[in-house]
Amino acid sequence: MSHSLLRFALVGNPNCGKTALFNCLTGAKAKVANYAGVTVEKRSGPLAGVGRNAELIDLPGTYSLYVASPDEQVARRVILGEMAGEASPDVLVAVIDATNIKLGLRLVLELQALGLPMVLALNLADAARSRGIRIDTALLAQRLGMPVVETVAVRKDGAAELRQTLAAVAARAKPRSGTLQLPDRAEAVEAVYARIDSLLAECVSAPAEAPRWQDKLDALVMHPVLGLVILAVTLLLMFQAVFAWAKPVMDGISAGMDWLGATVGGLLPAGILHDFVVDGLIAGLGGVLVFLPQIIILFAFILALEDSGYLPRAAFLLDRVMRGVGLSGRSFIPMLSSFACAVPGIMSTRSIADPRERLITIMTAPLMTCSARLPVYALVIGAFVPARTVWGVFNLQGLTLFALYLAGIASAALVAWSMRRKQAATDAFPLLLELPNYRWPNGYHFLLGLKERAWIFLHRVGTVILALSIVLWFLATFPHPPAGGTLPAIEYSFAGMLGKFMQPLFAPLGFNWQMCIALIPAMAAREVAVSTLATVYAVGGEAALGGALAHSWGLPVALAYLAWFVYAPQCLSTISVVRRETNSARSTLLFVLYLFVLAYAGAFAVRQLAMAWW
Repeated sequence: MSHSLLRFALVGNPNCGKTALFNCLTGAKAKVANYAGVTVEKRSGPLAGVGRNAELIDLPGTYSLYVASPDEQVARRVILGEMAGEASPDVLVAVIDATNIKLGLRLVLELQALGLPMVLALNLADAARSRGIRIDTALLAQRLGMPVVETVAVRKDGAAELRQTLAAVAARAKPRSGTLQLPDRAEAVEAVYARIDSLLAECVSAPAEAPRWQDKLDALVMHPVLGLVILAVTLLLMFQAVFAWAKPVMDGISAGMDWLGATVGGLLPAGILHDFVVDGLIAGLGGVLVFLPQIIILFAFILALEDSGYLPRAAFLLDRVMRGVGLSGRSFIPMLSSFACAVPGIMSTRSIADPRERLITIMTAPLMTCSARLPVYALVIGAFVPARTVWGVFNLQGLTLFALYLAGIASAALVAWSMRRKQAATDAFPLLLELPNYRWPNGYHFLLGLKERAWIFLHRVGTVILALSIVLWFLATFPHPPAGGTLPAIEYSFAGMLGKFMQPLFAPLGFNWQMCIALIPAMAAREVAVSTLATVYAVGGEAALGGALAHSWGLPVALAYLAWFVYAPQCLSTISVVRRETNSARSTLLFVLYLFVLAYAGAFAVRQLAMAWW
């Protein structure tokens, strides 16, 4: 038996379940969502149980090999062997949504023309059966000349038959090298669709569908007026929950970290080691860790909306609104992804075919409030905005958070409009997007998504934030104050010197030198601004830090600080991915400069307005 690597590739339309199938076959935990555009790069993993040394590749969704958008080009280039250093796959596993076979068959016929061994996986087979759709897989396999297997990728054993089929294919397949040639596109379109219709007539039977409850629900959520109201209320409830539901858990974490600091501090003798462990490590990490419940709640809402099938409908709903500023509904998913993190949001712009719209989306998506800014927002809002009820329903802190998110959205719209105001509206590509069926979020994938987000946050706490906390403690501790010094010790430290050096630049914004210090490590990770403030103010715990800020800042300055973080030049990871995706140093420099100008102008304007109002 040959031990050379055999490469299988999963290919199919967006949102047909390729990534869920990839996870099922490889044991991986790649992100799964009920909308198109989640996979923007190829990913690979070992394919066990096929009797060969095999690799499975998950490709971005595509409707055709004759494509325009960057993410679809990734799929085509991998299949044809045009990626540097990689041959084309040895076996293609075409994945079709069994509830909508007609949509996927065109791609299957294009793939078949390449001459590679193929297997057809009819995913979501359980959903098809529940709708009364019956598929004669044996006859379909005979007509297509390839194995056809039903799968249910979200079930643990839902791909067992597919694995057996792949093992049979692997026994006779041979690794190949080189590239493939894509056939001339000048095909007889009528003949292709005539064959698809013939296959459907012979192999598929389905009941005549009456208007379903999903159609009735669509009439509400996609209504041009009522739909926008539903979207706004949904988002508002999400931000209310971030504060209301997280508070008890946050109090528990804060109390636990205070106890840990007191306990460990009591075991250590007074001196530099005591200060390092208690004030540098425990206080620094605890000041950020306390915001984990809010981040989990935010992602719980986002994951539920993803898996339910609501997000593509929101994209269609907002298409007309976004075209008013020079974008389209295609930009909605990257921008929504940026609420979690701008890095995957920017990468998902590869699904946008129009290069100008893609560039504008890259430049504006980071204005969406990422989860890393949430600890800063929560700290300042908690310190300066009372937790009182407004209009008998809403929490004022939640409304303030909602306003900050809206500020980012409105600013992104204004920037997009200014960047594209000279381009005719007819240049835009029409929005064509498949609407997935509504479904209850899958419990396993939902919990897996929350676990991954929590782990990403905790990993940052244990690596980047830990390292920065140690550096900040050192800068805030050394050098020691001179004998007879009359100022607080931190003002003699390196951190104090740096903050005072920066302070004249930020004086028009009302920022003191402590606030200036926090802006530096925030370039590496936004959350570190919180632990930095805890270090320079020499306090531990959210409540104590909030009290220190309330005592020394004042409301106009606090609002200006929030405005700065709405626009602030992005973290280094975001800047790096902008450079990679645009492949332009000029565009990257423009990105950083315009955000700095927006942050400075926004903070200045907010402070002046607040001073005039209050």
